[in-house]
Amino acid sequence: MLLGRRSMLSLTAAGATLTTLLPARQGIAGESVEGLSKLARSEPRPLPEFSFTDAEGTTKTVADFKGRPLLLNFWATWCPPCVAEMPALDRAQEALGGEGWAMLALSSDRAGKSQVEPFYQRTKLRHLAIWLDPRGAAARAFAARGLPTSVIVDRQGREVARLEGSAAWDHPAFIKLLRELAGPAPETTQRT
Repeated sequence: MLLGRRSMLSLTAAGATLTTLLPARQGIAGESVEGLSKLARSEPRPLPEFSFTDAEGTTKTVADFKGRPLLLNFWATWCPPCVAEMPALDRAQEALGGEGWAMLALSSDRAGKSQVEPFYQRTKLRHLAIWLDPRGAAARAFAARGLPTSVIVDRQGREVARLEGSAAWDHPAFIKLLRELAGPAPETTQRT
Protein backbone atom coordinates (compact mmCIF):
# COMPACT_ATOMS: atom_id res chain seq x y z
CA MET A 1 0.00 0.00 0.00
CA LEU A 2 1.41 3.36 -1.00
CA LEU A 3 0.90 6.28 1.33
CA GLY A 4 0.38 9.85 0.19
CA ARG A 5 1.98 12.84 1.89
CA ARG A 6 -1.16 13.50 3.98
CA SER A 7 -1.20 9.91 5.22
CA MET A 8 2.53 10.08 5.99
CA LEU A 9 2.00 13.34 7.88
CA SER A 10 -0.92 11.83 9.82
CA LEU A 11 1.15 8.79 10.73
CA THR A 12 4.03 11.03 11.76
CA ALA A 13 1.75 13.14 13.95
CA ALA A 14 0.23 10.01 15.51
CA GLY A 15 3.71 8.65 16.20
CA ALA A 16 4.76 11.93 17.79
CA THR A 17 1.66 11.84 20.01
CA LEU A 18 2.37 8.26 21.07
CA THR A 19 5.98 9.17 21.76
CA THR A 20 4.88 11.74 24.30
CA LEU A 21 2.56 9.25 25.99
CA LEU A 22 4.96 6.32 26.20
CA PRO A 23 7.87 6.26 28.64
CA ALA A 24 11.37 6.51 27.19
CA ARG A 25 14.05 3.93 27.96
CA GLN A 26 16.43 4.90 30.72
CA GLY A 27 19.84 6.00 29.57
CA ILE A 28 23.08 6.80 31.30
CA ALA A 29 22.60 7.88 34.94
CA GLY A 30 18.90 6.97 34.76
CA GLU A 31 17.67 9.86 32.60
CA SER A 32 15.27 9.05 29.78
CA VAL A 33 16.65 9.14 26.26
CA GLU A 34 14.29 10.18 23.47
CA GLY A 35 13.82 7.35 20.99
CA LEU A 36 15.96 4.71 22.69
CA SER A 37 12.94 2.61 23.66
CA LYS A 38 11.65 2.71 20.05
CA LEU A 39 14.80 1.22 18.51
CA ALA A 40 13.93 -2.25 17.21
CA ARG A 41 16.86 -4.57 16.61
CA SER A 42 16.48 -7.21 13.93
CA GLU A 43 18.32 -10.19 12.59
CA PRO A 44 20.82 -8.83 10.07
CA ARG A 45 19.16 -8.73 6.65
CA PRO A 46 20.19 -7.50 3.21
CA LEU A 47 19.13 -4.06 2.07
CA PRO A 48 16.60 -3.53 -0.71
CA GLU A 49 17.76 -2.01 -3.99
CA PHE A 50 17.37 1.76 -4.04
CA SER A 51 19.14 4.92 -5.12
CA PHE A 52 19.20 8.57 -4.12
CA THR A 53 21.11 11.67 -5.17
CA ASP A 54 23.60 14.01 -3.59
CA ALA A 55 23.14 17.79 -3.61
CA GLU A 56 24.70 18.02 -7.08
CA GLY A 57 22.29 15.47 -8.57
CA THR A 58 24.74 12.54 -8.76
CA THR A 59 22.99 9.20 -8.28
CA LYS A 60 24.26 7.15 -5.35
CA THR A 61 23.54 3.77 -3.78
CA VAL A 62 24.65 2.24 -0.49
CA ALA A 63 27.32 0.38 -2.47
CA ASP A 64 29.10 3.76 -2.60
CA PHE A 65 29.51 3.44 1.19
CA LYS A 66 30.66 -0.19 1.26
CA GLY A 67 32.30 -1.21 4.53
CA ARG A 68 30.97 1.79 6.44
CA PRO A 69 28.24 1.72 9.08
CA LEU A 70 25.25 3.82 8.02
CA LEU A 71 22.28 5.50 9.60
CA LEU A 72 19.66 6.00 6.88
CA ASN A 73 17.19 8.65 8.00
CA PHE A 74 14.04 9.24 5.96
CA TRP A 75 12.80 12.77 6.66
CA ALA A 76 11.29 15.97 5.22
CA THR A 77 11.40 19.67 6.07
CA TRP A 78 7.60 19.70 6.52
CA CYS A 79 7.76 17.01 9.24
CA PRO A 80 8.04 18.58 12.76
CA PRO A 81 9.62 15.53 14.47
CA CYS A 82 12.11 15.26 11.59
CA VAL A 83 13.09 18.90 11.90
CA ALA A 84 13.47 18.54 15.67
CA GLU A 85 15.91 15.62 15.43
CA MET A 86 18.15 16.96 12.66
CA PRO A 87 20.53 18.92 14.95
CA ALA A 88 21.09 15.77 17.06
CA LEU A 89 21.72 13.75 13.89
CA ASP A 90 24.23 16.41 12.78
CA ARG A 91 26.05 16.15 16.12
CA ALA A 92 26.03 12.33 15.89
CA GLN A 93 27.68 12.59 12.46
CA GLU A 94 30.30 14.85 14.00
CA ALA A 95 30.91 12.38 16.85
CA LEU A 96 31.02 9.23 14.70
CA GLY A 97 32.28 10.46 11.33
CA GLY A 98 35.89 9.81 12.29
CA GLU A 99 34.96 6.16 12.85
CA GLY A 100 33.66 5.82 9.30
CA TRP A 101 29.98 6.37 10.04
CA ALA A 102 27.81 8.06 7.42
CA MET A 103 24.49 9.54 8.49
CA LEU A 104 22.48 9.61 5.26
CA ALA A 105 19.54 11.93 5.91
CA LEU A 106 17.46 11.26 2.78
CA SER A 107 15.05 14.14 2.25
CA SER A 108 11.75 13.35 0.56
CA ASP A 109 11.02 17.04 -0.11
CA ARG A 110 9.71 17.32 -3.66
CA ALA A 111 11.56 20.58 -4.32
CA GLY A 112 14.85 18.82 -3.56
CA LYS A 113 18.00 20.85 -2.96
CA SER A 114 16.20 24.20 -3.32
CA GLN A 115 14.15 23.35 -0.24
CA VAL A 116 16.70 21.37 1.79
CA GLU A 117 19.75 23.62 1.42
CA PRO A 118 18.08 26.70 3.02
CA PHE A 119 16.86 24.46 5.87
CA TYR A 120 20.44 23.25 6.48
CA GLN A 121 21.64 26.86 6.51
CA ARG A 122 18.88 28.07 8.89
CA THR A 123 19.48 25.23 11.33
CA LYS A 124 23.28 25.44 11.01
CA LEU A 125 23.73 21.78 10.03
CA ARG A 126 27.45 21.50 9.25
CA HIS A 127 28.29 17.80 9.40
CA LEU A 128 25.45 16.19 7.46
CA ALA A 129 25.67 16.09 3.69
CA ILE A 130 22.52 16.81 1.67
CA TRP A 131 20.98 13.62 0.30
CA LEU A 132 17.79 13.70 -1.76
CA ASP A 133 14.99 11.21 -2.37
CA PRO A 134 12.23 13.55 -3.70
CA ARG A 135 10.03 10.72 -4.95
CA GLY A 136 10.29 8.80 -1.67
CA ALA A 137 11.57 5.69 -3.50
CA ALA A 138 14.11 4.82 -0.80
CA ALA A 139 11.54 5.20 1.98
CA ARG A 140 9.15 2.93 0.04
CA ALA A 141 11.91 0.37 -0.59
CA PHE A 142 12.34 0.13 3.20
CA ALA A 143 8.57 0.09 3.80
CA ALA A 144 8.85 3.15 6.06
CA ARG A 145 5.46 3.68 7.68
CA GLY A 146 6.01 7.34 8.47
CA LEU A 147 8.59 10.05 8.91
CA PRO A 148 11.08 10.13 10.43
CA THR A 149 12.18 6.53 10.08
CA SER A 150 15.81 5.53 10.60
CA VAL A 151 17.53 2.31 9.57
CA ILE A 152 20.88 1.24 11.04
CA VAL A 153 23.19 -0.61 8.63
CA ASP A 154 26.25 -2.49 9.90
CA ARG A 155 29.68 -2.58 8.26
CA GLN A 156 28.65 -5.68 6.29
CA GLY A 157 25.84 -3.71 4.62
CA ARG A 158 22.94 -5.34 6.49
CA GLU A 159 19.98 -3.74 8.25
CA VAL A 160 20.40 -4.48 11.97
CA ALA A 161 17.94 -2.06 13.59
CA ARG A 162 15.19 0.42 12.83
CA LEU A 163 13.56 3.31 14.64
CA GLU A 164 10.25 4.93 13.73
CA GLY A 165 10.03 8.44 15.16
CA SER A 166 12.54 11.00 16.32
CA ALA A 167 15.53 10.32 18.56
CA ALA A 168 18.30 12.01 20.51
CA TRP A 169 20.97 10.52 18.22
CA ASP A 170 23.77 12.49 19.87
CA HIS A 171 23.05 11.23 23.40
CA PRO A 172 25.95 9.16 24.81
CA ALA A 173 23.66 6.12 25.19
CA PHE A 174 22.75 6.27 21.49
CA ILE A 175 26.36 6.85 20.41
CA LYS A 176 27.41 3.77 22.39
CA LEU A 177 24.58 1.69 20.91
CA LEU A 178 25.37 2.80 17.36
CA ARG A 179 29.00 1.76 17.82
CA GLU A 180 27.82 -1.64 19.03
CA LEU A 181 25.37 -2.07 16.13
CA ALA A 182 28.07 -1.17 13.57
CA GLY A 183 29.88 -4.42 14.28
CA PRO A 184 33.61 -4.89 14.66
CA ALA A 185 35.90 -2.47 12.89
CA PRO A 186 37.97 -4.00 10.12
CA GLU A 187 41.32 -5.28 11.30
CA THR A 188 44.31 -3.26 10.27
CA THR A 189 47.22 -5.06 8.72
CA GLN A 190 50.34 -4.85 10.85
CA ARG A 191 53.73 -4.66 9.18
CA THR A 192 56.46 -6.88 10.55
